[in-house]
Amino acid sequence: MAREVCKATGARGQPTYTPPDVRVARMASERDGVLSIAQLRACGLDDRAVARRVRDGRLHRLYRGVYAVGHPGISLHGRFRAAVLACGVTGVLSHFAAAALWSFLSWEERYIEVTVLGGARAIDGLRVHRSRSLDQRDIQRRHGIRVTTPARTLLDLAAVLPENGLRRAVRRAQAQRVVSIPQILELLHRSNGHRGAAKLRAVIADGPVPTRTELEDLLLDLLDRGEIERPEVNAPLRFGSETIVPDYLWRRRRVAIEADSVTWHEHKLTREHDAHKQAQLEAAGLRVLRITWQQITSSPQQTLARIRAALG
Repeated sequence: MAREVCKATGARGQPTYTPPDVRVARMASERDGVLSIAQLRACGLDDRAVARRVRDGRLHRLYRGVYAVGHPGISLHGRFRAAVLACGVTGVLSHFAAAALWSFLSWEERYIEVTVLGGARAIDGLRVHRSRSLDQRDIQRRHGIRVTTPARTLLDLAAVLPENGLRRAVRRAQAQRVVSIPQILELLHRSNGHRGAAKLRAVIADGPVPTRTELEDLLLDLLDRGEIERPEVNAPLRFGSETIVPDYLWRRRRVAIEADSVTWHEHKLTREHDAHKQAQLEAAGLRVLRITWQQITSSPQQTLARIRAALG
């Protein structure tokens, strides 16, 4: 049996020999601990060598032809990478998994979704979407993983999310600065046949509003339902050498709203920051309303009445 070594080139250009397991370890360290059978072969392991390492516990089969190196406890990015590798050369992370990779939706341990061109076999543990066409303009790499662009990800989500959920995803993507309204419009221009196109077009009709949290989303939705004019969202105000960013601002009416979340505002340092922020806004002549999740969800009409009264 041939010796399991790989050729490499030394610092002075001289041929050297690196054991395959060293090559595997190096490659895996750059790929979230996940390699395909083709990559293992490129490192010098034939199929018998791969099978032996699976038996020894050095490789762990994740999907057919996809392995975790060293241990099966891979990261979420590793799981995403493995899913894409399992779906072949046309596979691209999509839908909720793509949104999680772009960081504008949180991952909720659902089935990882991958879109492939044409037909594809079913793969246990994955949700495979088959597409007749997937423009190369709609594919990028993030953390080395093939993934649909943020705009295409939102278009795919538009086919399965309710309008409120889609609106929040669009706002988060804008807040993360990974997508712009012109990018979405360009995609919509060439995607009229997509099931989510009409819904996504309706969601962006009011223009960009990049909220940062679900609480801010809920409050903006409440303002829209109450037919209160749209405020500026997270608009920076300069006070000498300091910049203060209220959650919502009606500049002409001199009114600001701070959305108070227990998650983000219960820490002592955060409360001190909030108090300083409010003092600065009030010193500049703004009226500041503090509104909580409980008030928005349990007393929406009273909350709207407070805001209308403040706005005069």
